[in-house]
Amino acid sequence: MDRDLADFWNLLWELALAGCAAFALLNLFAPDQDLPWKPLDLRQPLGQATAAKVADFEIPRTAAPEEVKAVTDACIQVLREAGVTVQRADDRDDGGFCVVKGAVRITGGDVTPLSPGGLVMQCPLALRYVIWDRQVLRPAAREIMGSEVASVDNFGSYSCRRIYGSQRPGDRPSEHARANALDVSGVTLKDGRRVDLAADWKGEGRAGPEGGRFLKRVRNGACRVFSTVLTPDYNAAHRDHLHLDGAPRGLCA
Repeated sequence: MDRDLADFWNLLWELALAGCAAFALLNLFAPDQDLPWKPLDLRQPLGQATAAKVADFEIPRTAAPEEVKAVTDACIQVLREAGVTVQRADDRDDGGFCVVKGAVRITGGDVTPLSPGGLVMQCPLALRYVIWDRQVLRPAAREIMGSEVASVDNFGSYSCRRIYGSQRPGDRPSEHARANALDVSGVTLKDGRRVDLAADWKGEGRAGPEGGRFLKRVRNGACRVFSTVLTPDYNAAHRDHLHLDGAPRGLCA
């Protein structure tokens, strides 16, 4: 019995040593963007742990003001360290339906401008936008369209309304009511061309077949960054834009 117990503890010790060795090897050789315990760095490529790291900056609806401030300050610091100019914006609460906590505005720096700009959005949404811009949008524009991106045209972020603009009292708030969604209507390129969601999604607009390929590429990449991505293929309400949000649910359609 004593020998069996000793063998058991020896086995546990060996397993613990093996686990420590595996952790040390991962920590030393695996890319930081794939390791959830490493801090988020927007200058790194999109990795296996990137989405989880962004989610760490989500603020619960019940968060106290001091928690909101601490988490948002840390999120803003990540953006600024990546060369993005960002300002804290006023939070909003209409009494419980449309609640925005941790609001920011992207005002410049190393990020493609939004047009119109000055949008109020939750800080994690700003993180997602910068990642998508750098890791998906710009490379796709260079490869497929042969041009750099001048601006991301949009229908806005914050809007105090129910899902799909419903007027039914029982329907839940849209992610726009939390400034946790961005509606992208098109992309203007530096060579003067514009790729429009309504006209070019099927590759039949002025941007040609390349425009359709480009939009599908940025949609596919967005599904790795945002939790919900809705396109003209989803329903008529999204016929002219990409809906990108950071809701807890996941949907790419």
